[in-house]
Amino acid sequence: MPLLHWLTRDLDIHTATHTPYRLLEHVAEHSHGEPDTGNMLVQGDNLDALKALLPYYAGKVKCIFIDPPYNTRSAF
Repeated sequence: MPLLHWLTRDLDIHTATHTPYRLLEHVAEHSHGEPDTGNMLVQGDNLDALKALLPYYAGKVKCIFIDPPYNTRSAF
């Protein structure tokens, strides 16, 4: 399996491992459709959202679409 390397990889990994887990909060007014479909839309910081999903969905997720924050001039 290929391993990705980028300019700030070591710093990014350090930051990710020191970011605390957060709980997801269901917001009923943002919900749409049938609740039993298994689909989920999570709004928030990419790292916080992924860390919140990790305990429940590690090894079970088929696809994650992340809309990257362009023009931030920062990796985080």
